[in-house]
Amino acid sequence: MNNQQGPEWKLWEQPEDYPSRGRNAFRSAEAARRQGAVVFDTFHMALLKARHEESRDISDMAVLTGVAESSGLDMDQFLKDFTGRQLLVRLAEDHTYAEETLHVFGTPTLVFPEQQAVFLKMAPPPSLEKSVAAFAEVRTIAEDRLQIREIKRP
Repeated sequence: MNNQQGPEWKLWEQPEDYPSRGRNAFRSAEAARRQGAVVFDTFHMALLKARHEESRDISDMAVLTGVAESSGLDMDQFLKDFTGRQLLVRLAEDHTYAEETLHVFGTPTLVFPEQQAVFLKMAPPPSLEKSVAAFAEVRTIAEDRLQIREIKRP
């Protein structure tokens, strides 16, 4: 993955007090996943909205617990699961799979069939009416226009 510390550095090997923008968000998502697919989907969408639409700090535990509460999670179970180091095993597995199998190099990355991966940032997100068309266009570029390696706007 794309990180400043180099390829041998692993977040899941760092001590608990290591400053990280993503570790708490990952742990919260995994804690939510343990409560079932429906509540996880609700939590995940709320977490993405908090970060990308509301510009909230999703490394902040108060933000994460607020999103968890508003998503209907069992908070006692959420907090118990969140503090378990075993969630970092899942982080290591997900990271390794994404990097080695899907060739993900950063987030957000979309991976289409045939392992075609593209890094995509959008701001603001398209309207609901335009979302399907935007997705189809990105998919066409990813799958059919392999010569296009990068598109950026200043």
